[in-house]
Amino acid sequence: MKKPMVDVAFDLMSKKKKPVTFLKIWEEVSQVSGLNEQQAEDNIAQFYTDISLDERFVHMPENKWDLRSRHKYEEVVVDTNSLLIDEEEDDTTYTEEEEVAPKETAEEF
Repeated sequence: MKKPMVDVAFDLMSKKKKPVTFLKIWEEVSQVSGLNEQQAEDNIAQFYTDISLDERFVHMPENKWDLRSRHKYEEVVVDTNSLLIDEEEDDTTYTEEEEVAPKETAEEF
C-alpha cells in the first residue's frame, strides 16, 4: 500500500533542519511517490490542502513550511482578536432617496 503524500512530506521534513518552500516539498514528495508530470499536476492542489489541514505542519512566511513541533505555540498561532472588524464602523444606512440602484444585467440590453 502506498504511503499518503502528506506522510511522505512529514518524513522528508523530519530530516530537514529549517523551513522549506512548498514547491521544494512538492518536488521531493512527487519524486519519492513516483508521480509522472501529469500526475504531479493533477495532485498538487490536493497535497496543498492536505498539508494545510495537517496539524503536524505550519505555514511560515515566504510560502515556507515546517514542522509545528519545531516552533513555540506563540509563533504558530494567530491571535484572531486582532483581526476582528468593528461592524459599527462599516455599518452603512441609506435613506429612501439614497437607495442604491440595482445593477443592470446584460439581458436588459
